[in-house]
Amino acid sequence: MTKHQTNNKQLIVSILSLSLLTVMAGAAVAPALGTIQAYFADCNPLFVQMIISVPAIFIVITNFFFPRLCRIFGARTLVLCGLVLYALGGCIAGTFNHISLVLMMRALVGIGVGIIMPLSTGLLAFYFAPGEQEQLMGYSSAMNQMGGVVATLLSGLLANISWRASFLVYLMGLISILLCLIYLPNDKITNETSQASQKKIDNIFAENATYIIAMFLLMTTFFIYPANFAMETLSDGHIPHQYIAVIMAGMDFVAFFGGLLFVRVKLLCGSKMKFLAPGLFLTGYLLLALLGGWSGTLLGSACIGFANGIGIPFIISEASMRAGKAAATTVMPLISAALYLAQFLSPVWMSLVKLSFGNMAIPHLPYYFAILLAILFCLFSTSLPSGKKN
Repeated sequence: MTKHQTNNKQLIVSILSLSLLTVMAGAAVAPALGTIQAYFADCNPLFVQMIISVPAIFIVITNFFFPRLCRIFGARTLVLCGLVLYALGGCIAGTFNHISLVLMMRALVGIGVGIIMPLSTGLLAFYFAPGEQEQLMGYSSAMNQMGGVVATLLSGLLANISWRASFLVYLMGLISILLCLIYLPNDKITNETSQASQKKIDNIFAENATYIIAMFLLMTTFFIYPANFAMETLSDGHIPHQYIAVIMAGMDFVAFFGGLLFVRVKLLCGSKMKFLAPGLFLTGYLLLALLGGWSGTLLGSACIGFANGIGIPFIISEASMRAGKAAATTVMPLISAALYLAQFLSPVWMSLVKLSFGNMAIPHLPYYFAILLAILFCLFSTSLPSGKKN
């Protein structure tokens, strides 16, 4: 199938539909964490937080096997397998009464997303020219965040019925299954005959280490928010619990516009674009930690949302343009692994931070930790190179 045959709206919609499901896959049930924690009150709270982070480690593991899978299966076959695992594992998790079984189902979600995530951006690099990719990457990020808006609102509403019902949000995967079954070609996306491509694969981590580390820092900084916001806001007592899901969805909605406006914002900021996301993260967490209340919470959440919305497409578009059509099987799995490894480690970092302070009660400790991470992200961003189109 040639590029002019595949460059159509149906293909774009099919690929972008995958982005509705990916980045916030683990955190989709975050608004229900409070009620889940109450149900599993006898368990270590870390296990409850791992409900949103355990998919990440299986995404990372799957990403390392992903290039091998691409040599065996076509794109549509891989996507449909990933989507079935996503929908099935996501929904079934709510049927169990033991935390270990819930976490096992979350692992299936992780394997599914580990297949879907590199393709959700890599197929854009494979089918579309570099001139189109930047805008499509922005749309992909916007779809990520729109998926977060829909998933967060649905999960919050369903959690009011039952914590078990909140897992039905993963039925969103059925939309992508239908679209990809009809419109996505089953092309092999590897280029094994090219020695130049093989050399790039062998050296891909070294060539793109700055982008991979930047994604790790971005998602580590961001994920403090969905993993801790509900519990921090409840403990603060200023905002009623029924508004928490709405505020988190609002953050995703702001991030959605960040993705849509990515190209314009990048043109406006020029070479300073790489500092925008870390700067907004820093501002957002300072507002949450120091100002608080309705104003600090809303403004801080908006800053964090916009930072995530423009930060992800910036890193992915820069890295994918350097990798060219091979991005789906080279740099994208590593970028995806970094993104989800950060999600998995986020509650672990927070547990270690809390242990280091012992019995000292420090209000909004997760936000102060995020402030330090945002400063580190700002400093590291000085090393980010400019993208290079192939």
